[in-house]
Amino acid sequence: MIDPWSSAILDYEKLIEQFGIKPFSNLLDEVEDPPTLMKRGIIFGHRDYGRIVKAMREKSGFAVVTGMMPSGKMHIGHKMIVDQLIWYQKQGADIYIPIADMESYSARGVEFEKSRELAITEYLTNYIALGLDFKKKNIHTYLQSENKTVQNLAYILGRRVNLNEMKSIYGFSGSTNISHLYVPLVQVADILQPQLEEFGGPKPTVVPVGPDQDPHIRLTRDIAERFKNKFKFITPSSTYHRFITGLTGDKMSSSKPKTAIFLSESPEVAEKKIKSAKTGGKESLEDQRLLGGIPEDCVVYEMLLYHLINSENELKEIYHNCKNGTTMCGECKTMASLKIRKFFEKLSKRRIIAENDARKILSRN
Repeated sequence: MIDPWSSAILDYEKLIEQFGIKPFSNLLDEVEDPPTLMKRGIIFGHRDYGRIVKAMREKSGFAVVTGMMPSGKMHIGHKMIVDQLIWYQKQGADIYIPIADMESYSARGVEFEKSRELAITEYLTNYIALGLDFKKKNIHTYLQSENKTVQNLAYILGRRVNLNEMKSIYGFSGSTNISHLYVPLVQVADILQPQLEEFGGPKPTVVPVGPDQDPHIRLTRDIAERFKNKFKFITPSSTYHRFITGLTGDKMSSSKPKTAIFLSESPEVAEKKIKSAKTGGKESLEDQRLLGGIPEDCVVYEMLLYHLINSENELKEIYHNCKNGTTMCGECKTMASLKIRKFFEKLSKRRIIAENDARKILSRN
């Protein structure tokens, strides 16, 4: 069982074996001009992504749904979702970004007004600063607590779900509060809303998520099948990306500041954090030169792989120089810290402008 509210590191291979997630590599050649996250295997799995590939190839309508739960600061690992949304926006997708303030309240105890403020100052501000265009007509953002369509749909869908099923998927116990029990149905409604007739549905829909969110995907797919006759739902597709490792070697988490680089931090702090990150180097310089490092176990290399280097040739050179002992960890950290400082200098300037635009998105009329 996977708990979507925990911070455990998951076994990606077991996920593929136990839960029927298909390897994304089998589909990669069919995707025209795939983004870096796909090419580098960071997006490692999928469910029914073939219908999304078909929609993109035929230039027919499809939707992308990815939520944000405003319960803490946004860190650089969250950037993966924004990178995917930017790519999908270029492919002509209808983009839906539900802000899961109801989930934040039930699972984390965050009050609704605080959720709204976090959504503006942390998430929407960073989404805009990172390059997602909210001025386009095909992007839809809303708070769960203010979307009556989603709430009504969740109520209707709940008619075909029982308590035993929710317990088996999520491990809910007798101490689980009823609001938390209800919230997964709201998330199901978030994912299926674009397929309602008033939103141009039914249409293929993909949900890009980390593997910890797969319980929500499985529940949504099951419910979509149960309501196929009533709503003509197309079973939603999904993709799964690997988590970026935290600076200490654990999973990067907003609740553990030492593991994360937050997008609201200064360039100086981001640079300092990279310099203190765990590496895959040997205990001594002599061993490093003789035996080489292990980039697969290096947080610094992973940061370059996920976020800081676009050139495949440059990345391969760094990888090989680490493996053969040509480059020492200190040199690599210096190079990575310069890159992340430049990235955060640009991001910090964009965030100043972006926050005003973010407030307009959730302005109360």
